[in-house]
Formats: sequence, C-alpha cells, structure tokens
Amino acid sequence: MKKILVPTDFSPQAENALKVAAQLAKKHQSEIYLLHMLELPLNLVDPASSGGNLPESLFFMKLARKRFEEVLSSDYLKGIVVYETVQFQEAFDGIIEAGKKHNVDLVVMGSHGASGFKEMFIGSNTEKVVRTSHIPVLVIKNEHEKFAIKNFVFATDFSEECKKPFREAIKFADNVGAKIHLLFVNTASNFMTSSDAHEIMKKFINGMEIKNYSLNIYNDTSVEKGILNFAQFMDANLIGMATHGRKGISHFFNGSISEDLVNHSKRPVITFKI
Repeated sequence: MKKILVPTDFSPQAENALKVAAQLAKKHQSEIYLLHMLELPLNLVDPASSGGNLPESLFFMKLARKRFEEVLSSDYLKGIVVYETVQFQEAFDGIIEAGKKHNVDLVVMGSHGASGFKEMFIGSNTEKVVRTSHIPVLVIKNEHEKFAIKNFVFATDFSEECKKPFREAIKFADNVGAKIHLLFVNTASNFMTSSDAHEIMKKFINGMEIKNYSLNIYNDTSVEKGILNFAQFMDANLIGMATHGRKGISHFFNGSISEDLVNHSKRPVITFKI
C-alpha cells in the first residue's frame, strides 16, 4: 500500500476520507495523491471554444489552489508526502484515469452515508467508481480519530470468480492486522442448508493463505440487511465485497446492492474488482 488516491471536493466528508488515508499512509509509509476535479463547462476550460473565458477558469484554479493550501497545512498530514492535482474532467473519468496514471494501490473516498453520495460524488459517478474501479475503493462515512480494523466482514457468494478479489481482501486484512469474517447470507429466495453452505465455504478457501478468519452463515430477509445486521452483530470495523464492473455485482450482489450497501452502511466499506 505505497500509493493512496484521495479524490476531494473539500467537503467535511472528503476530509474524513483524507484523515483515514493519512493514518494508513503513516502506518505503511505511503504517498497520498490528493485529486480535485473541476467539472467546468467546455467554454471555461478551452479558450479556443466558442465563448471561451480563460480568466474565469483561472479563478476556479486559484480557488482550488487556496483550498489545497489550507488542507495541506493540517497537522494530520505532517510527515506525509502529498501530491496535489487539479484536473478539468468529469469526476469519474478523472478518478479512474488518475488511479491508473499513478499506479495507486487504494482509492479512499468520502460519503454522506445513509443520505447517499453528494458533493462531487453524485449520481452515476459514485456508482461507476465503486463498481468499475480496478483498484480497491475504501468508502468512509464518518470521522475516525483512530482508524483501526479488527473485524473485517467480507460478504460473498463463494463463487469461483470471487476468489481473486478475496485474495486482495486477504492482503488488505493482513496489512491492517484484521480478522476476516467470511459471510454467506441465507435468504428465502436463495436458501441453502448450513451443511451445504459450510462445504462451499471450505472449498472456496482451500489453497488460500488465510490464517485469521471465521466462516459465517446469517439468515435474513435480504442480502443487504443480512450484511448490515451481521456487521452490527460482530461490531465490524469494515465491510468488504467483490464488484463485477459495468455488469453490476456478480450473482450474489446483483442489482443495485453494492451502492445501496455503501450508502446505507454506517461503517466503512471496501470493494474489490472481480
């Protein structure tokens, strides 16, 4: 975890994410790439376009630079190498492109929690970043004075394609010193006996280098409720899941459950691309 990307709109939620990234950076001697996206009309960005207005675009650039200076002067960033960048792009495109360009290991984003993503993370931008990023995405809701992860709930359907993201989750858990609680949510529409579920779980982890873990079956009325309720029962510090790109969540996580879970969970959520 040597490079961490933190998109910011300078909101309190974005600062919560930056504070968590700072704690991770100090622990792992990581660099932080702080990214601000200026989603301006084309005529403000490109003076060659019709009605171009370069002075106005420079005003927004100077304003962003001032905000950067305020953030970078924060005590919690002292001793950390921080690269700040302003890009004239749509938020989703800029975040994905910056992640690839700098070869980052983790994206840390802020969220308003139950009310959904706001500020720069609105509408399809949030859905696209969480669902399609090839880099793990850690979503932070609240301020964490001490971001310590002891119990990490990873919910999956234990299919073959979820093994790759789970291996990434194991590495992340090892880095932060967390115990992984593998979770299968049993619902009426997708019922499985405990013996069959345990058999699938054992087969899933066979050959994986995982030591600190537990296997769990939880019954609930829906997958989302099951994950949230089990996480509360375990007093989990983090919830993890695998995402399936533009096709949504694989099998177990179909429909909109990924973004719903991210929005409704009061706990941090991390996603890994299949």
